[in-house]
Amino acid sequence: METKIELYKALAAFQQEVPTIHKGTKGYGYSYADLPTILTTINPLLKKHGLGFTQLLNGNCINTVVFHCESGATIESSVDVPDDVILKGMNKFQVVGSAITYYRRYSLSSILGLVTDVDADATGAQVATKPVKQLMTDDKFEKAKGCNLDQINKVLSTFKFNKPQQRKELEDIRDKLNKK
Repeated sequence: METKIELYKALAAFQQEVPTIHKGTKGYGYSYADLPTILTTINPLLKKHGLGFTQLLNGNCINTVVFHCESGATIESSVDVPDDVILKGMNKFQVVGSAITYYRRYSLSSILGLVTDVDADATGAQVATKPVKQLMTDDKFEKAKGCNLDQINKVLSTFKFNKPQQRKELEDIRDKLNKK
């Protein structure tokens, strides 16, 4: 038990010193720190506090082990890497590699208590996402042509136009109404 205490003391000291790691890599509507950025930041601090880690593949499972160099005490975490993921434009081997990197990053961040992305869940903040725009139909377009200025502005910001001439015509109507 005393060896675990030494590990926890070293881990707590590491956590007090490690900064928020946020490089701003963008993907899938959010930003995060990639694995090389995380490793570059944490490795000198792990060394300073006598800590190390390894991430072993065992079948489709990643075992993350953080160890205290002096006492030999460890803490471990495991996560299953799903094998049914399909990513557009990637073959099966690329998908597996991507999944391993993803789970390594999150497993390491979790076991060490790192902050590596915008944490909207914990703060209660709303994550800004682009609303999904409805497609403008011919029927809706005909109705929109008779709208007032505010309604036309709302239509222009709400709908996606497959026919650029429809957008242009509504913008012209808006401009005429603006001049009144």
